[in-house]
Amino acid sequence: MDELTGALTSMSGFTPEPIPTARLNLLHLAVEHAQEMAAVLADPALHTFIGGEPACPAALRARYERLVAGSPDPAESWCNWVIQLRDCGRLTGFVQATVTEPHGTVADTATAGARAVGHRHLDEATPATAGPVAEIAWVVGTQWQGRGIATEAARGMAGWLGRRGVRTLVAHVHPDHRASAAVATACGLAPTDVWQDGEVRWTGPAAPPPPPAGVDQGVRVGDDV
Repeated sequence: MDELTGALTSMSGFTPEPIPTARLNLLHLAVEHAQEMAAVLADPALHTFIGGEPACPAALRARYERLVAGSPDPAESWCNWVIQLRDCGRLTGFVQATVTEPHGTVADTATAGARAVGHRHLDEATPATAGPVAEIAWVVGTQWQGRGIATEAARGMAGWLGRRGVRTLVAHVHPDHRASAAVATACGLAPTDVWQDGEVRWTGPAAPPPPPAGVDQGVRVGDDV
């Protein structure tokens, strides 16, 4: 993945740009974010649904080095942003998208690198023939939850992906994670009857619906994280 400039340069990858929303800046992930992000993600309870355990700054730095290097598969792009509250400059979480180009089904051998660094990826049986497909995910630190940050950030990312040619969004949500389901709904996704690794697959077009009347992106929508 190239440096983030905001363009779809070729079939070999996306090059995202920083994304401003009402209250947030979505910033291209950098290795230097590891120190602050280790604190953001330090609550063990945060990993109840997403799995794993809190990483120390050194381990997170090593993971970020691999993410920043990008996918070895030319038909796949790893797009990663940290979520920054604009008013105070604090980091609060991250959003990510694994964009797969429309070359039939995703080969399982192409997913190993993504899984190794915690990047969500479609399974090998997922068709990607109707345009680029993005597997999206979001995580907000415990102390920042309940403020609509995940919804605002995920919708901002979804809109950016749609404007750059992604046709379909996919997310996997634990059936007991109501807050994450609310974020997926706000992004225009709907649950399917497909399960993967104990989670329900949600899908939808890469164009989030407008917020409910009288609610803008800066206001909490539903049981958001």
